[in-house]
Amino acid sequence: MSEIGVGVIGLGFMGRTHVAAYRDAQAAGLPCRLVAVADPNADRRDGRGEGAGNIATGAQSERIFDPAEVTGYADWQELLADDAVDLISICTPTPTHVDLGLASIATGKHVLIEKPLALTSAEARRVAEAARASKAIVMPAMCIRFWPAYAWLKRAIDSGEFGAVRSATFHRLGSTPAWADFYADPTRSGGALVDLHIHDTDVVRHCFGSPSAVVSEGSANHLTTMYRYDDGPEMVIAEGGWGHDPGFGFRMRFVVCFERATAEFDLGRDPQLMLSQGGQSAAVEVEPITGYDAEIRHLIRCIAEGRADAGVSCDDAAESLALLEAERRSLETGGPVAFPGEQ
Repeated sequence: MSEIGVGVIGLGFMGRTHVAAYRDAQAAGLPCRLVAVADPNADRRDGRGEGAGNIATGAQSERIFDPAEVTGYADWQELLADDAVDLISICTPTPTHVDLGLASIATGKHVLIEKPLALTSAEARRVAEAARASKAIVMPAMCIRFWPAYAWLKRAIDSGEFGAVRSATFHRLGSTPAWADFYADPTRSGGALVDLHIHDTDVVRHCFGSPSAVVSEGSANHLTTMYRYDDGPEMVIAEGGWGHDPGFGFRMRFVVCFERATAEFDLGRDPQLMLSQGGQSAAVEVEPITGYDAEIRHLIRCIAEGRADAGVSCDDAAESLALLEAERRSLETGGPVAFPGEQ
């Protein structure tokens, strides 16, 4: 396999997380190497910078890469023109994703775009249209699909090993991100609805398909949504929100009740994934890596093996954003909203 040259645009918390994931993927034997970065901040281009975030990743290292071995650009357009770059990771603030995504796709290189792909489903569909026309892989970074416990859950649902799902609840709660200013402005971040809750909305679609309707209560910064299915689980609920005191930390959890077992995942517990069946509860062993690592390793393998796509598309991201828009309409109207319904 030929080595895949990687370029990362944006070296805040998420960009540094991608850099660390590519570094660790290379150390694990995958054919990739960081060859270029782009960020207007010179300290970040030197491998230094803030690494704080809501989940511990390799981004917390004091120096995340050796600047003697990686080309640093102040202008992202120069990175796009670098012939050594085969794969572009876009890790910039959300309002820039569409323009950078379209420009990156136009180069013919492979592209990984951080979530949310856009602030609206209409903008996301612009990217999806360009991605469909590309001969390269264009993947939205829906990392929770690849988080080992959630990937296990998807396999358990699809296999029917424990029977059908009766109910599923998902929680994602924390304080408003403090590692970048744009998060506090809902016109730029979409608030917790678009930036945080999108993970569970996407997982619900991934596991059970699109619902027939949604009912949401709360606000765009802290909401609970019930997803209604004509033919599916009796109850699917997701709660997501910012606004908690920073001392609260970050909560990421699911409880899924099958006909013959109950699965529970809690990021803050050891062991994180437990399965109860037959009156007994036991830990479930999953790969001890984050979803960031898993999604990037999956993408590298797809590129190295010459696959046409990565199994998660920009169309998927656009559909999850459309579902979020239905949830927003439910918040505004105070009642159920059919999906897809009127756009």
